[in-house]
Amino acid sequence: MQKRVLWITTTAVFIALLIGAQAATASMSQFVTGSLVNLILITSVMISGPASGLTVAFLSPVLAKLVGIGPPVWILIPFIMAGNMTLVIIWYLIGKRRVADRYLMRIVALVTAAVCKFLVLYLGIVKLAVPLLANLPPKMATAVTASFSWPQLVTALIGGAVAYVILPVIEMAVTKNK
Repeated sequence: MQKRVLWITTTAVFIALLIGAQAATASMSQFVTGSLVNLILITSVMISGPASGLTVAFLSPVLAKLVGIGPPVWILIPFIMAGNMTLVIIWYLIGKRRVADRYLMRIVALVTAAVCKFLVLYLGIVKLAVPLLANLPPKMATAVTASFSWPQLVTALIGGAVAYVILPVIEMAVTKNK
C-alpha cells in the first residue's frame, strides 16, 4: 500500500512539474519548453520507474492541450504521446542497465532516445498527420511541420544532457532518504 501511494505521489509531482514548466515557458522558445519537457520525462522514468514515466509521457500532451498550451489540433496528441513514450522507454531500457560504465550507457540512452523520439514525431506528424489527417490551413501546417522536425531532436538532446548531469544528484538524494 505504501509503495502504491509513493508511486501515485511521485507520478503526480512529475505531471504537475511538467504542466507547470510548460505553462511557465509557453511564451518562450520551443527549445526551452521542449527541453524542460524532455528533462522531466526522463527524470520521471529514471527516478520513479517505467509505469510513472509512461504515465507522465501519456498524460502530458493531453493535459497541455486542455490547459491551452498543447498542439493546435487533437489529432496530433497520439503522435506526441508515442514520441514521449518512445523517449521514456528507451531511456529506461538503456539508461537503467547495470553495467560497469553506467555513465556511458546513459550517453547511449541520451542519443538513442533523442533520435528515436525525433523519428517517431517526424514520421508521425510531419509525414503522416499533417499531410493526410490534420486538414490544417497551409500556414499552420507549415508551422506544425517546422515545430515537429529537427527542433524535436535538439530539445530531446538538451533535455537528455541536463538529465544526464542532474540524475546522479537526484538518485543520491533519493537513496539517502530511503
